[in-house]
Amino acid sequence: MALLWLIVGVALAIADMFTATFVLIMFPAGAVAAAAGAALGLPLWVQVLVFGAVSTAALAGVRPLIQRHWHRDSDAAPVGLAAIEGAAGLVLERVDADHGLIKIEGEMWSARPYDATQVIEPGERVRVIEIKGATALVWRE
Repeated sequence: MALLWLIVGVALAIADMFTATFVLIMFPAGAVAAAAGAALGLPLWVQVLVFGAVSTAALAGVRPLIQRHWHRDSDAAPVGLAAIEGAAGLVLERVDADHGLIKIEGEMWSARPYDATQVIEPGERVRVIEIKGATALVWRE
């Protein structure tokens, strides 16, 4: 039975390499503990209990530490479309319900007013409220 627990532990460790979530890696710790219990001759229900307890403790205690360490140097700045939403832009071509062109951080974007009744003239400043496809929905500042 101990060998079976070790095989389960190795399989879960290998599976975690493909997820990069640090969730499955906590279960091999439980499987190794259950294998130790099996080697000591504990009944199966105790082995399962040890597996569950050690896995739960690892998920609750070790995983948050790993996540905190993994993300300690990560930049919290938004990227992609999230970085554009909320950005300021300059109207290059009149923005109305049918068409418009704005410049956001050096890039040209097609634009429509967030409020379809607004008409925004070239040279005015706008704020990007939302991105829909390749079109920025903007509000006059």
